[in-house]
Amino acid sequence: MDSQDVDRTTVPHDPLHAIPDAVFQLDRQWRFTYVNPAGERLLAATADELLGHTIDDCRPDISGTLLADQLVTVVGDGQPRAFEYVHEASQRWYEIRANPGEFGVTVFVRDIDDRRRDDQLRRARTSQLTAILESLPAATVLVGEDGRILTANAAWIRNGELLREAGIEPGGVGDDYLDSMAKGVDPEDHAILAAGLEELIHGPEDVPPFDHEYCAPLGPTSAWFRMQASRVVASRDVVISHTDVTEKVVGERALAWQASHDELTGLANRSRMLELIGEALTDPETRTTALLHLDLDGFKTVNDSLGHQVGDALLRQVAYRLVEQVRPGDAVGRLAGDQFLVLARDVDSNEAAALAFRLQTSFAAPFPAEGLSVPLSASIGVAVAAHGSEDAHGLLSDADSAMYAAKAAGRDRVHLFSAGLRDAARWRLEVATRLRDGALDELVVHYQPIVRLDTGAVEGVEALVRWQHPERGLLPPDNFLSVAEETGQLIPMTRWLLRETCRNAAQWAHMGLPLRIAVNISARHFATETLVRDVRTALRESELQPEQLTLELTETSLAEDPARAEEQLSVLRSFGVRVAIDDFGTGWSSLAQLLALPIGTLKIDRSLLTAAERVSGPDAGDVLAAIVALTRTLGIRSVAEGVETAEHLRLVRQAGCDLAQGWLLGQPMSADQLPSWVRAVQEAGGDRCALALEGTRR
Repeated sequence: MDSQDVDRTTVPHDPLHAIPDAVFQLDRQWRFTYVNPAGERLLAATADELLGHTIDDCRPDISGTLLADQLVTVVGDGQPRAFEYVHEASQRWYEIRANPGEFGVTVFVRDIDDRRRDDQLRRARTSQLTAILESLPAATVLVGEDGRILTANAAWIRNGELLREAGIEPGGVGDDYLDSMAKGVDPEDHAILAAGLEELIHGPEDVPPFDHEYCAPLGPTSAWFRMQASRVVASRDVVISHTDVTEKVVGERALAWQASHDELTGLANRSRMLELIGEALTDPETRTTALLHLDLDGFKTVNDSLGHQVGDALLRQVAYRLVEQVRPGDAVGRLAGDQFLVLARDVDSNEAAALAFRLQTSFAAPFPAEGLSVPLSASIGVAVAAHGSEDAHGLLSDADSAMYAAKAAGRDRVHLFSAGLRDAARWRLEVATRLRDGALDELVVHYQPIVRLDTGAVEGVEALVRWQHPERGLLPPDNFLSVAEETGQLIPMTRWLLRETCRNAAQWAHMGLPLRIAVNISARHFATETLVRDVRTALRESELQPEQLTLELTETSLAEDPARAEEQLSVLRSFGVRVAIDDFGTGWSSLAQLLALPIGTLKIDRSLLTAAERVSGPDAGDVLAAIVALTRTLGIRSVAEGVETAEHLRLVRQAGCDLAQGWLLGQPMSADQLPSWVRAVQEAGGDRCALALEGTRR
């Protein structure tokens, strides 16, 4: 083998053999004289195919590119060069280092495509966050994992000019954030800021936001700032805002901001959002305007049980998450309490719905607060207005109607506005107005008999409230109870119902008809903590024996706050009032949780009876029988609801139920009609079940 043959082969033990970078050597005629294994892989050719051939022969696609030009320059001026190069055919990025030598040039090639694209993605994300931060009135910076400022908004830059007036050089992009803050903050405050930032950057993923108030120079005077910091989701970057809370320094500008923004979250308030909606509707460049109305589900219970301090912290975190999800140019506002608005321009109904689902998904992760992990969900209404509409209040009303429809559908839902919802909204307004203006006088109570299945005797009745509307006639509870609950009228209505039903039951007892009376109670009554007092008042005024009163509660209402429910129900049970679970089988709470409560009666929902009726064969009533067997084991009575046919009656008797109610056994009737109806049953033998079956045979 001659010397030329040795030059045209790779050396087995050469130090470049194992490195991951591709290495080539080219002579002055641009022929390959050396290539390592990584180079063979990059060029998809063996050393034997490359060595001795020119670069144009082997890779004609490189001719005329930046790479070829730079190599010519390196050989020409004898100076090494390093540069980044994108290969057009593969669209991959490489880092090139070319070193001249006596016989040509040595080229090191490193694939940096992943790093380059990661950098591009990070820059794009930073750019998007910058656009969002730019819309915030507070001086705000984005700080990276290394503690350096990645971007700063205009308010931060304006404050920096005032710092220069005090002889302090402000921090800018690329500077260490804590070093910048140390120039104007006293050591104690700086230590608190440093500890908070350290926890946010290096702490667990669910680390809560951090805030702190401190004093610092601003221009010729000192000012108080509120620093609020929160980690960006799925990264270790931290958004830090510095709100100037010194009215004397900020003057009219701060007052204007405070008038248009929510103090707790820093979001636009109702009046400012209405202004923004109006601007969007009248903007000739905006083809459509979408408004999303979010209402946190069950937040009052969270607020009441965990305290307002935790509730406020949760509302701030909700605000942070919403701001993170919207596009630059969209607006997020807090309407009131636990309600938020999102305004999006140039989106159609499908795009607005997609945004709503994205916001809904952002609630999937629990919210950390005071060492707890608090799950939250939101009901979202979506309304979209085309260009030409100028009624900001109308769009807000439509979004509000859609939100109520979402909540009525079961919460944690998204609902698009439709014209029919507008009529529903008007009805809700009428109901709320009339209930506030004294519609309690128009309420009436009907009573449905509850019958023993062993003897057929009428043991008691369930009170069913109705509204004798002056124009619409007799309205069922579905038409107005939900509105009464939303507007705070349900508790006064329930107090009236307790007094009215206890008064009637006491009168029947004096007539020799000691019927037990069952009254439905809302979960809201537990939250007010007046249930025990209201029941005592009704019993005292009517002189009804406590044993004659049963309070009925749905299992879902008990599940909202079982601890508070158990405490109040135990007090009621201690002086004789009975407790029943209504509509059993429709809720989602655990059976163990329900049975831990002081329950005396379980009312089996009609849906279980209907399901059992559809099952053919001897197993039709197995589910009912299992439920009844469990209640008997625990000393709880069972009541079958919705008994409307002879087959229903057969099924519940076969299952062993204690009591039943339904249209077959007795329709709801007024307080005046009930005594004569019960007397008629007694005079006919007292077995209402037998009488009902006899009636079906005629």
